[in-house]
Amino acid sequence: MCGRFTLTIDPADLQDAFPGLTFPRAWSRAYNVAPSQPVAVVANNGKNQVEFFKWGLVPSWAQDPSIGNRMINARAESLAEKPSFRTAYKRRRCLILADGFFEWQPVPGRQEQNADVRRLKSGEPFAFAGLWEAWHPDQEDRLLSCTVITTTPNTLMERIHNRMPVILKPEAHPLWLDPAEQRRTSSTSYSSPIPLRR
Repeated sequence: MCGRFTLTIDPADLQDAFPGLTFPRAWSRAYNVAPSQPVAVVANNGKNQVEFFKWGLVPSWAQDPSIGNRMINARAESLAEKPSFRTAYKRRRCLILADGFFEWQPVPGRQEQNADVRRLKSGEPFAFAGLWEAWHPDQEDRLLSCTVITTTPNTLMERIHNRMPVILKPEAHPLWLDPAEQRRTSSTSYSSPIPLRR
């Protein structure tokens, strides 16, 4: 799973890494992004704009937004089948901007874990593949939320965890943000073995 991540890069460098996007004027670095917090998202709504959505997907049919606390991640292999994700997979995909994510490793002989941040070898920011939803879209309490898609780990991550977030190559961003309805296919085709480092 992906339960914490970072976005600590200078805003100007982030803009350079994602040309063509409009960024909000108010921006602060995030060293430990947690579920239920606002995250930087580019939705496939044609705006090419970075917005802030709550991390934890709240489907439009949900009775209570607290359901999002249990849906911070979505398994790539079952997006097209699970009721919580299949409509968003077809119509509401997004990029979730980051420059690192945490994984925890047990400390030998002690009942605790160390948190390691995984980043690209290049040190550049990247985008997780995500899904988004609008809860109560026509009411005053409208809530925009998102989830990070996870997949099977690469060789570096498999020693630590049996899942990892899907990181999209820049050339895959337009395909993932295409507003057209997604055909029934595995979203793992959008993932890439981008080199990571600790």
